[in-house]
Amino acid sequence: MTAVGSAFLEELEGYDALARRAALGYLGVDGVSHYLGAPAAEYLERGGKGLRPALCLATCRAFGGEVEDALPSAAAIELLHTAFLVHDDVEDDSDLRRGEPTLHRRYGRALAINAGDGLAVLALGALRDNESRLGRRLTGRIWSEFDFMARQTVDGQALELGWQREGRTDLTADDYLDLIMKKTCWYTTVLPLRVGALIGTKGTVDLKPMLRFGFFLGAAFQIRDDILNLTGSPAVYGKEPLGDLREGKRTLMLAHLLAAADPPDRARIVRYLALQPAERSAAVISQIFAMMQDHGSVAFADEFACGIARSAAVAFEEAFAGAPDSPARRFVGDLIPYMVERDR
Repeated sequence: MTAVGSAFLEELEGYDALARRAALGYLGVDGVSHYLGAPAAEYLERGGKGLRPALCLATCRAFGGEVEDALPSAAAIELLHTAFLVHDDVEDDSDLRRGEPTLHRRYGRALAINAGDGLAVLALGALRDNESRLGRRLTGRIWSEFDFMARQTVDGQALELGWQREGRTDLTADDYLDLIMKKTCWYTTVLPLRVGALIGTKGTVDLKPMLRFGFFLGAAFQIRDDILNLTGSPAVYGKEPLGDLREGKRTLMLAHLLAAADPPDRARIVRYLALQPAERSAAVISQIFAMMQDHGSVAFADEFACGIARSAAVAFEEAFAGAPDSPARRFVGDLIPYMVERDR
């Protein structure tokens, strides 16, 4: 894998701008009140990486399709992603999102939750617009992809919250990978790849290789995200530092630490995880993070992500075997090193 350059980042920003503008357009329709439109637009207007819609648009183009044909689906992906972020911030009681207060901190829980609901509903409208461009049959296939993805994602989120609620400390790296396949990979990489390929080929592509590539690509993304939550600069990463530790999320680093720690240290970690998030002081959180560093848990996760990315590079060639060389195809390939090199 090679490092990504400025040309890649400019292309990513271009795809992001297209999808974000299309997504914001659905918030400007008649009948959307200020009390819904203002909070719903906040995260979209703050900007983001735009990985998910960019992956959809670039994949469509790589397989010979027009970007305009994939814009409604890309907008739906961004709207649904933003809805998930709003609800995730409430569930985690997070303070920051993209460097500013979360919606429930700024508007209160009730309006924030409703804004998340509204964003999800507006995503349905974006998907409806596919029919006039793509026809009923292909629109139905795209709808089925979104339906399956959404069920996987909310079930994955429930699994993570359930592990925290039950105080699970017996989880392995395989458990973690099963979790992120559901809660991250389906909507971050697998769905955008499959929908983009469906649109680009007008429904003729074999989608099975996209599942393998999407899993590896999404897993590399999530592991890097977990690492940045511990080590990233708050000014760049845009979230409160060590938030995952405060919440007790069962990350790959935590699973490694529980397996590597000696009995006294492991007992301390288990007692820590039995606490409620509000009971976890900054000093104790820092101690657990120091234990992760001492036991090589962060380094382990970083190397694990690099290995996953190497597998993604192999899977990419199979998934895009039917796509000729093009800037769009190369952009998707360049997403692989970006996933493990990014700082936000």
